This record gives sequence, C-alpha cells and structure tokens, in this order.
Amino acid sequence: MTKTIHFTKMHGAGNDYIYVDTLRNDIPHPEEAAIKWSAAHTGIGSDGLVLIGASPIPEADFSMRIFNADGSEAMMCGNASRCIGKYLYEKGLTFKRTIRLLTLSGIKVLHLSVDDIYNKVESVMVDMLEPVLCNPAQLALNNGSMTEGSIEVEGRTFTGTFVCMGNPHFVVFTDNIKQMDVARWGSLLEHHPAFPERCNIEFAQLTGDNILRTRVWERGSGITMACGTGACATAVAAALTKRCARKSAIVMDGGTLEIEWNESDNHIYMTGPAAFVFEGDIEL
Repeated sequence: MTKTIHFTKMHGAGNDYIYVDTLRNDIPHPEEAAIKWSAAHTGIGSDGLVLIGASPIPEADFSMRIFNADGSEAMMCGNASRCIGKYLYEKGLTFKRTIRLLTLSGIKVLHLSVDDIYNKVESVMVDMLEPVLCNPAQLALNNGSMTEGSIEVEGRTFTGTFVCMGNPHFVVFTDNIKQMDVARWGSLLEHHPAFPERCNIEFAQLTGDNILRTRVWERGSGITMACGTGACATAVAAALTKRCARKSAIVMDGGTLEIEWNESDNHIYMTGPAAFVFEGDIEL
C-alpha cells in the first residue's frame, strides 16, 4: 500500500532540498526516499532531503535531519537551516524570531529578519558556532589539521586548508576558478585517503576586497549551487591565510552569503536568503 507525503521544495542561494514536516508525515526510510526523490528526471529533483521534527531535548525548539542525494546522512547544512527558519515561521509552526535548531553537529541558533508588513522572512542569520581546525577523525594528516597543506591526486598537487563546520571541508584557493574542473577534482579529493569520512571540497578565488568566488563539490551530492557550511569554511580559510578579513562575501553559483568570524566569541555568523520553490504530494 502506497503512502502519500506532502513536501515543500526550497532553496538557499540555489542549494535546493526537499523539506518534509515529520510532525505530520512519518518517513521510515529517509535514506531511500532521499535517493528516489532527489533524482532529476524520475523524482522531484534536489540536492537531498531535509526532515523537520520536534526536538527531543528542551534546549532546542525543533530538529533537523538531512540526507544527501546519494542517501548518506549529513551532519549539518547552513542553507537548509536558513530555509527551515523561513518554513517554520511562514507556515505558522512558530512565531519566534530566534529559533534553536538541533542538528547532528549541535544546536544552531537562527535569527530571522522579518518584513512586518507582509510577515515574510527576508533573510536568516545562523550562528554556526566555532570552526574546528583540528579533527583527527576526519583528516588523517598532520595530526588532524592542515593550513595551506598539500594533497596529491592523479599527479596534481592541491594546496588547501581543512576546516570543520560540523562537517569536513577542504578549501583550495586558485587563480582561475573558471578553468577548474570542479567535477573531476572535487570527486577525487572527496574520496582521498586523507579524508577518512570523505570531505566537502571548495575551490575559491579572491575577486575583490573580502570577496571570494567559490564553487562547491558537496560530499554525497556532487556540484551544488551553494553550500552554507562551505561558505563558512571558505571564509575561515581565507582569514587564516590572510587573504580576507574576518568579514567576507562568498559568491557561489546560486547567490552570495555574508560570513563573519566574530572575534569576541569565535563563532561564525552566516547571513543569506531562503526561498520557497513549490510544494506538492509524492508517493513514498
């Protein structure tokens, strides 16, 4: 017997996911649903599936689980968290403008900027907490840390910086991002033995004062229009290597995210848009 599930498709700077309210719809096998529904030609088409649920702990208001297009579960997604903030507020599930969201990488605090005339969320700032620069479980080199370190794949050496934003990122700076074969090198670097849990890969080029043009290869999804945690990791890597100040604009294929690495609390604050695309019903 088939079951019909109501879904909403949203995007943050072009990073698009399928959102399901699990307070109303049970998804017993989200890994399978993510693969089936994310397919471009036979499903809805997306970068993955996001489940919005109740929080099992009192410290958070809601919870988020995210599954990539290949069915693997991700720790966190900055773009998805902004979309959840808009979803919760505009669907009337909360009237709070500061929302505590439980993820696999901790509680993220969402600050909603609301147009009071139309009662619409214009943008969301997310406290992404502190970046982690040393994680031996995710980087099997240099005791788990790497700033401007080198990795070789298929005879080519890439110099990059490892940053963990709840999920692992390797940020490579280049002088000509237009000529970078993101699909080829991103896939090879994602599966490099240096990254035991695989890795998200960012290729970035400085194009102006504190402006970085960035393209993303997401672990489990491939090339995506944007990545919130990737934007944060890029900003951190740029600040560490003196390419940018602690505030920078990360220009991705789908739009621009504003990132601040705050000196007072060492937290990363990410601000950007979120948008509804369409909604409907699909068989589970």
